[in-house]
Amino acid sequence: MLLPPLVRKSWRDDRRAVLGWAVGVTLFTLIYGGFYKQFKGAAELKQQALPKGMLDFLGVADMVSPAGYLQASIFSLLGPLLTLVCTITLMARTIPRPEEDGGMELLLTVPVSRIRFAWQRLAAAGAVATGVAALPGIVLLFVVPGSGMDIALAKVAAASTGLIALTWCFGGIAFLVGAISGRRATVLAVTGALAVATYMAHVISAMTGGWHWLRWLSPFYYFIGTDPLHTGWHPAQLLTLVAIGVLTTIAGVILFDRRDVGV
Repeated sequence: MLLPPLVRKSWRDDRRAVLGWAVGVTLFTLIYGGFYKQFKGAAELKQQALPKGMLDFLGVADMVSPAGYLQASIFSLLGPLLTLVCTITLMARTIPRPEEDGGMELLLTVPVSRIRFAWQRLAAAGAVATGVAALPGIVLLFVVPGSGMDIALAKVAAASTGLIALTWCFGGIAFLVGAISGRRATVLAVTGALAVATYMAHVISAMTGGWHWLRWLSPFYYFIGTDPLHTGWHPAQLLTLVAIGVLTTIAGVILFDRRDVGV
């Protein structure tokens, strides 16, 4: 079955950026995942020498155990940062890019409804974002046994699936912002600010006793706050992230269909 033309066009237009993101995320995971043996063996990096403030900020109890190391190095901050920047950038190209470039009116003259146009553009960006978000988990399936990490691959898969769900959550939000505004700068600014604010809410809720309630407002809590690398799968939290992504995506398609393009 042939892919819809707008999906093929989107992939063709973004192929260089997609390749760059894929290579970057893969190398990042290989380097940090493969460094565990050296990290564990370095006497000066033993648990007692690690600043507690840094551990609290990263949301990990330790960085010496395999689960603590993977959470701190890949899943707590840098991994989500890379995948979310990629996702938000791609979503900013679904509707805002052709609208700002002046090609939206031309694209909408072909026999494709606005709704089909939005879904096809979204499908192209969403598939790529999902693939990039899945790369850390795929790479770690090979790196973890090779690095001698004593951690069940099922728990690594749980954290990796959470990263994909987090990507869907913010991807849906970014698509919604783009469908409403039609501006790439607005998508990057609003979604980026929301990601930073909710990450800080997650960190503060874990560090300060009186602010635990903030965790319920942060997608990062549903992703990594349940500590999947130690405790495994948490379907309810994953489904919450997916639900946010689905609802914001549907809202974005509906609002784009009703909006005057170019206004």
